[in-house]
Amino acid sequence: MLESLDLSFKLSKTEARSQIAALREGIRDAQQGIRASRIPVVVIFEGWDAAGKGDSIAHLVYPLDPRGFKVRSTAQPSEDDLSRPFLWRFWKDLPARGDFVFFDRSWYRALLEDRVDGKLTQQEARGIAAEIREHERSLLDDGFVLVKFWLHVSKEERKRRIAHRDEEFGEDRFGRDGKRRGEKKCRRAAEEMLELTSSSAAPWTLIEAEDVNFRRVKVMRAFHGALARALAERVMRAAPAAAPPDTSLVELRERARAVRVVGPPSLLDAVDLGKKLSPEEYELRLNPLQERLRDLAFLVARRRLPVIVAYEGWDAAGKGGNIKRLTQEVDPRAYEVIPIAAPSALEKSHHYLWRFWRELPQAGRIAIFDRTWYGRVLVERIEGFAGESEWRRAYEEINRFERHLTDFGSIVVKFWLHLSPEEQLRRFEDREKVLHKNYKIGAEDWRNRLKWNETKSAVAE
Repeated sequence: MLESLDLSFKLSKTEARSQIAALREGIRDAQQGIRASRIPVVVIFEGWDAAGKGDSIAHLVYPLDPRGFKVRSTAQPSEDDLSRPFLWRFWKDLPARGDFVFFDRSWYRALLEDRVDGKLTQQEARGIAAEIREHERSLLDDGFVLVKFWLHVSKEERKRRIAHRDEEFGEDRFGRDGKRRGEKKCRRAAEEMLELTSSSAAPWTLIEAEDVNFRRVKVMRAFHGALARALAERVMRAAPAAAPPDTSLVELRERARAVRVVGPPSLLDAVDLGKKLSPEEYELRLNPLQERLRDLAFLVARRRLPVIVAYEGWDAAGKGGNIKRLTQEVDPRAYEVIPIAAPSALEKSHHYLWRFWRELPQAGRIAIFDRTWYGRVLVERIEGFAGESEWRRAYEEINRFERHLTDFGSIVVKFWLHLSPEEQLRRFEDREKVLHKNYKIGAEDWRNRLKWNETKSAVAE
């Protein structure tokens, strides 16, 4: 199967740049359809070391809202993993409806490395392959989009890339097994795995990855095509009836538009909201900073430093866009964006910090929180979800929590994104007009705006 691939395919930078720009726009719009249709998406990357899995994932997630996807790098199973069925740890990472998960290596790891290392007989490999086919059938029957990529490069190109990578970043940069395996054994295992697990419902997309530009475009085109087909099928199955106008939302908008700032001045009033950068200066400053962040993420991984970035701010202040720029050049396997919504029934039954402890990053990883534990002294205080004694006590609880993090060696960075009520209104109205921004605005945003003055007071305190 792999022998049939023509690794001589090439694409010029100019041609690739043009195609990638159009594909990014299509993927961005498709994400909104996937979110609205509540379709879960799983994308699997397998292939040779240094074939470009990380770079391919980075190009797929670039146009996506970072709050709607996660990237999972599959390491060797832990002792806890080995005490359960081997698919257990992957079930834990499956996406919610409307979200994406990208697996850098996946449940296929056993069929590749264990087979090469002699831990699996051919009969055992066939049994695992059957289990995987059944697992994927279960996902597809439930409405999942499942895209599987195998990235292929020649032995000579692989050696060249591994040598370059080790020289630039140091071997084993994400704590992976750096052991070299026999070329023939690896190829036989790959061929066997692809043959046993490719089906009409869940086929493998084989990618000629020798030329970087060709590989990027082919991966993006296949990904966009899979999303487009899923959305087209969903439309054919059920065309929704036109919704009647929501008169209550119209009234809510009018009340929220009329909001005016009242009350004593606070430290937020000292923020200079007139600061600006021209588009040219913005790009000039942004690019070197993003490259520096990319390099720092490698150092974080190598030195095993846990990093926590916390975002709070007004609705429409730009948290999502800021997170996107922060992560734009960072290897997507190095970080995770954690959007915080209203707590579930399970989370409400625990201490309010419980759900944040569960999301703390491992050493060497970066966790970016879109909304945080500060909800206790903001929305929970303002909406009355926490009593006064509870939210007043929370200030010291939060200080202790963050002290525990920094005492452990975590780097903690916190941002409040501030804007004026006039600018917020302009952005709300812009979101209602622009198709790919519609999902960002709803009745809850307008209701929150009605409590501008209470929120401002809570933020300052």
